[in-house]
Amino acid sequence: MADEPNLLGEYVRARRELVTPEQAGIPVFGVRRVPGLRREEVALLAGISADYYLRLEQGRDRNPSVQVLEAIARVLRLDDTATAHLLRLGADGPRRHRARPNRRKETVPPSITKLLTTLPLPAMVEGRYFDVLAANPLATALSPRLTPGANRLRSLFLDPAEQALHPQWEKSSGGIVAAFREAVGTDTDDPRFIELVGELSLASPLFSRLWARHDVQSCEAAQKYLDHPQVGALHLNRERLSIDGAPGQTLVIYHPDPDTDAADKLTLLAAAIQPPAQTEKTPLHQTRH
Repeated sequence: MADEPNLLGEYVRARRELVTPEQAGIPVFGVRRVPGLRREEVALLAGISADYYLRLEQGRDRNPSVQVLEAIARVLRLDDTATAHLLRLGADGPRRHRARPNRRKETVPPSITKLLTTLPLPAMVEGRYFDVLAANPLATALSPRLTPGANRLRSLFLDPAEQALHPQWEKSSGGIVAAFREAVGTDTDDPRFIELVGELSLASPLFSRLWARHDVQSCEAAQKYLDHPQVGALHLNRERLSIDGAPGQTLVIYHPDPDTDAADKLTLLAAAIQPPAQTEKTPLHQTRH
């Protein structure tokens, strides 16, 4: 097992270090040399032996019961999404002899591609690794990085133009990293995942710090504030809809509240990308005398 990833152990260790003794109701005496809770404190609060908990963190025991994992989740103050992630890690088991299915290229269903062209709002299709798989012209007008072939994580952490579009990007960046970890789940030996996380960890200290926290959260509807270079401040709502028959793909739509400044600005942006009207030519037969 030495060459297998210890996803469960890495997760509980990272989360243990983020829970303070005060949050766990443990009195503190003197100087503590470790951040967060000690292993034996987690074990005591979860009602398991310190030796067993140590084996879990070290990856020497990879078959904990649901009851044990739920007890640890309570001690680590995990919410429902993070608890579900912990249970997936515990149920994943040894991976050495698991055959990896051939992962096919993510292809957007033709019906969704047609839908994108008819939507009067910025819309795109996002893949399981936050790749932009398809986008309509208004989405690309909202951000030139919302174009097929781009990756939202790479754009947000490495592209200054995308960061300028999102004035609060550093404040909200933890959310997209946590949503990415939730979307990937236990499939961390996929080459695409390894390449992307490796690149971002080396190039962005902020991503590296956030990734090390092992935060997990669902990527749900949210409000977005953008500083667009053409129309200025934009307050938009973002909706995320799963696509039937395309596992891991999500239809993302941005829309303003009706009768707002943002709605007017989005209309201006849409008008700016419309092709110029063709000048109607006089039929040749009408020019003859």
